[in-house]
Amino acid sequence: MKTRSFSLLLALLSGVAMGCSVAPVEWWGFAWIALAPLWVLLYRSPLNPLGLGFAWGVGFHGVALFWLTGIHPMTWMGVPWLASLAIAVACWMAVTVWGAAWAAIWAAIVSRYRRNGFTGILLGVAGWCLLDAIWQLTPLWWSSLAYTQSPHNLAILHLGQLSGITAVTASVVAVNGCLAVAILSEKRRQLAVMAAIATFSISHLLGFYLYSRPLNDSPNLAFRAGIIQGNVPNEIKLYREGLIRALEGYTRGYETLAETGVDAVLTPETALPDFWEADACLGDSPLAHLCQAIRRWEVTAWVGTFQGNLRRYSNSLLTVTGEGEVFSRYDKVKLVPLGEYIPFESVLGSVVNRLSPLQAQMVPGAKHQVFETPLGRAIVGICYESAFTEHFRRQAARGGDFFLSAANNAHYAPSMPQQHHAQDVMRAIELDRWGIRATNTGYSAIVDPHGRTLWKSGFNVFATHAETVYRRQTRTLYVRWGDWLLWVLLGMAALAVFRDKSSYKNTNPYKN
Repeated sequence: MKTRSFSLLLALLSGVAMGCSVAPVEWWGFAWIALAPLWVLLYRSPLNPLGLGFAWGVGFHGVALFWLTGIHPMTWMGVPWLASLAIAVACWMAVTVWGAAWAAIWAAIVSRYRRNGFTGILLGVAGWCLLDAIWQLTPLWWSSLAYTQSPHNLAILHLGQLSGITAVTASVVAVNGCLAVAILSEKRRQLAVMAAIATFSISHLLGFYLYSRPLNDSPNLAFRAGIIQGNVPNEIKLYREGLIRALEGYTRGYETLAETGVDAVLTPETALPDFWEADACLGDSPLAHLCQAIRRWEVTAWVGTFQGNLRRYSNSLLTVTGEGEVFSRYDKVKLVPLGEYIPFESVLGSVVNRLSPLQAQMVPGAKHQVFETPLGRAIVGICYESAFTEHFRRQAARGGDFFLSAANNAHYAPSMPQQHHAQDVMRAIELDRWGIRATNTGYSAIVDPHGRTLWKSGFNVFATHAETVYRRQTRTLYVRWGDWLLWVLLGMAALAVFRDKSSYKNTNPYKN
């Protein structure tokens, strides 16, 4: 009984160590060792592998996503304090269990198809990457092993230019697998340690080579981008007081940036919590103050707002030209479950209270939108979309020259926007594009194609910033071919299993 309890505790603690690799702790080096204990337990512990994997996943996702409890208190939405706490804890527990379930499935695969040495490691790597790829197809996704390295380990993140997060994740899992073999097998210990060191070193050297290549940006493709961080608290944002504060702040910030000579200004997600209509520049429109300022200064603005009506609306980013006209529109595709829409609404709609005071149905945008602007074609992600790599890759493959990230991020601890910033750093590297990131309360930033943060705002402050960025037409291997490495790993794993299937019996190769 003690052995079983210890095994479960060790699995949980190793997951916690992995959770400490992301914000707020950001001990990214832990990621290279924190999966190995689970791998060892899957061969040595008498416990069911599903339970071990689930415990590890609870540790990782429970720590990494603890910021979700920051939605409490929601008393400003009319939710009683205790009910608000219950909702926050329930949301945190739900996403933790969801993430832990995927770790449990991986543990079951590794335990079911036990293999010696290289084949076992390869199966573990391919299995993890396959589950990640499937998980990204679901509505609820955030915590990959790849983002444990962002934004600090820029060398390894450059493997994302080859095959997205799979290339980074595969390296992390492979090193952990080699360390697990070194612990499990005395005969293979020296070789496994050497393999771990070689995998870690080669992956970093390859990443550093990609990192060290000059950007060679053309001055002809430069433009000055402005960012406004409005700092309008969620408690007032969707009410009249918030709209007034937003209009005053964003108009003032826009005029300040326009005066410095910027070519365009980016505002955060739903910076103006109202519907931008065709008559927005008319005197009786609540948005006229900002729209008239745009006409006066004739500087393009990317405005976060709503489109639609009080019954059905979209979370949108508009390109508003110097004439005050809407040049292009992007509608958020990846909506937040429960926060922006109710999954299976016909079944759950009557029993689930949406975490939004807007009594309407938010609708997602079309999957294959193109966002043209006077400065070139842009790649766009609104808030939650930053975690979905394929969403950005599709837009880059269609000719996106730079990417815009607009988010709210209010009402959370600083660890959430820091993790969000880490996601955007990975996207900039994978796409080889300049990133312009505007948030409501932090952290807004400018990120270059090597993932270097050239400017980053403070938290819960009003801020404006101008920076020269560049349009780029390069196409990384990932942009051109997508996640090709996953298929290579799956093919190699299948061949390795087929090779030794005739001579291998499904018993534990490391059993004492």
